[in-house]
Amino acid sequence: MPITEILSRNAELYGQEKCLTEINLDLQERHHVTWREYELIENSPAGEYRREMTWRVFDEKANRLANLLLKRGIKKGDKVAILLMNCLEWLPIYFGILKAGAIAVPLNFRYTAEEIKYCLDLSETIALIFGPEFIGRVETIFDQIPKVKTLFFAGENRPSFAENYDRLTANCSSEAPPVKLSDEDDAAVYFSSGTTGFPKAILHTHRSLVSACRTERKHHGQKREDNFLCIPPLYHTGAKMHWFGSLLSGSKAVLLRGVKPEWILKTVSEEKITIVWLLVPWAQDILDAIEIGDVKLEDYDLSQWRLMHIGAQPVPPSLIHRWKKYFPDHLYDTNYGLSESIGPGCVHLGTENIHKVGAIGIPGHNWEVKIIGENGRPVAQGQVGELAVKGPGVMKCYYNDPKATAAAIKDGWLFTGDMAMMDEDGFIYLVDRKKDVIISGGENLYPVQIEDFLRAHNAIKDVAVIGLPDERLGEIAAAIIELKPGCKCNEEEIKAFCAPMPRYKRPRKIIFDQIPRNPTGKIEKPRLREKYGATSLVAAQTAR
Repeated sequence: MPITEILSRNAELYGQEKCLTEINLDLQERHHVTWREYELIENSPAGEYRREMTWRVFDEKANRLANLLLKRGIKKGDKVAILLMNCLEWLPIYFGILKAGAIAVPLNFRYTAEEIKYCLDLSETIALIFGPEFIGRVETIFDQIPKVKTLFFAGENRPSFAENYDRLTANCSSEAPPVKLSDEDDAAVYFSSGTTGFPKAILHTHRSLVSACRTERKHHGQKREDNFLCIPPLYHTGAKMHWFGSLLSGSKAVLLRGVKPEWILKTVSEEKITIVWLLVPWAQDILDAIEIGDVKLEDYDLSQWRLMHIGAQPVPPSLIHRWKKYFPDHLYDTNYGLSESIGPGCVHLGTENIHKVGAIGIPGHNWEVKIIGENGRPVAQGQVGELAVKGPGVMKCYYNDPKATAAAIKDGWLFTGDMAMMDEDGFIYLVDRKKDVIISGGENLYPVQIEDFLRAHNAIKDVAVIGLPDERLGEIAAAIIELKPGCKCNEEEIKAFCAPMPRYKRPRKIIFDQIPRNPTGKIEKPRLREKYGATSLVAAQTAR
């Protein structure tokens, strides 16, 4: 079943029911609008504080775009890119591309003009739909992307080099386009996070997308009465694949533009949110805001909030212990996945297994897992090897890159590049990225293990451990530490805190700095290596 059929079913069964709400509290604060006034805004134009959409309107908007694309000669298998911030238009545009039989190509909103051009060229995109935040970047390259024949602008103050998306789609039929789709049809190209260089183009089919719907709903039990809070960017597989559980269950979701702790709690309270997916930094910020008194939980009605889950990166056990202190009734889950496995779910902890917090979990619904050593064979229990997964969400290929595809997929198994181990109960623990392993004096050091240890320090907000060149040992571990607001600490205190660790695992350099993360929460270690690895380091700074 193509994923577009799920949307059509929802429009038929629940047509008049609200399915999506977009909230922008930054606009509300800047315009000093009260929450009650904000709540009363209905069908407001783009740029206002709260906008809503029903399942029928969602489906009709998708149909209108599909018919426009077909009218413009875009045919089955053509690529259409999306370059938008999270907004109410994002998902109808995505599904409109799919309904036309075309392949959706979501682009990272942080891409530079050069990176946008690279991804458009790599994916062989022929049409681009972009928003007002990207006018400058697209203008820089629009005459350098000859394969992109059509540029649609979604927003006000249309630039001269693009056509008006809203006006054109409004004049198209809202009936379903006459395009037949199958499970095996190509559906979307996603890009790897690019934390190790320019991203790869990852091709998925409709079967893969539908498998994500089923896996997500199986893991988190979305029901019609649930309301999912979506904060991460929709261009990434993580956020959208979690929303796919809402799609399959016909339940509501809220797109929140912003990550301030008070905004998240206010939205959960006022919108009666039941499920929230957070990145580690956002969960940390909420807890920090509670502990320093910036937010007071008694100011919010959070009684209906039943599930908080985290993914996209290793989760420090200390964070979840802190979370349960303030939210003892929450179900909790950790989700592991990668864009090559259609995002989260190929491994997950499971809400019943919070006693194993720290593990990424067990094989997800319809997934298999094994851990492979350098000899190509499964490792013994408790030993470290490369995590490989197999299931219905494995990518079709790296688009136009057969060599990389052959290296990543072997006999149907996707080799993730993540180093992991399995305990005696069958739970998998992520040790580190294969490329991030530090070899110091012949010993393998796994940065995630050191990072997890350091995050237990009361003054540390975030930490990244990288390898730096060393003449004698080859590499040494350096810990870049970001302190919590108002906290002070120095190198000697950190080294004393690390004393219980085996000597060879202790970081030999301590640096106090900000930790850069990409929009999906992953630490941008290449940036840190570039900043600190080119020259020898001076004595570690003391936090100011």
